[in-house]
Amino acid sequence: MKILAKILITALALLAVAYLVPGIAVSEFLVALLVALVLGLLNLIVKPILVVLTLPINILTLGLFLWVINGFLFWLAAKFIEGFSVSGFWTAVLGALIVSVFAWLGEKIFLQDDKED
Repeated sequence: MKILAKILITALALLAVAYLVPGIAVSEFLVALLVALVLGLLNLIVKPILVVLTLPINILTLGLFLWVINGFLFWLAAKFIEGFSVSGFWTAVLGALIVSVFAWLGEKIFLQDDKED
């Protein structure tokens, strides 16, 4: 159930980014849900491989190169899904950064754990 909530929050974040960032377009909510699912799968499968392959540059940039990897995965998702478009690579990096921040905030607000310290 928590995974579905995370996908829904990411889809809403994608819709917000499409509204805020010129150059990113999402045609409808179902496309945003599909993009959220594809981004989740790309982050699960492809991102660890890219992180290992780019480990030296990640160390040199103190992890800032991860923004480029996230932007690449965002751009790659736009190439796979019709109805979701990104105008350029740096727009994808900005979009991925904003989606990450919105999704993190949404998860902090809506998916609070019931654990007591």
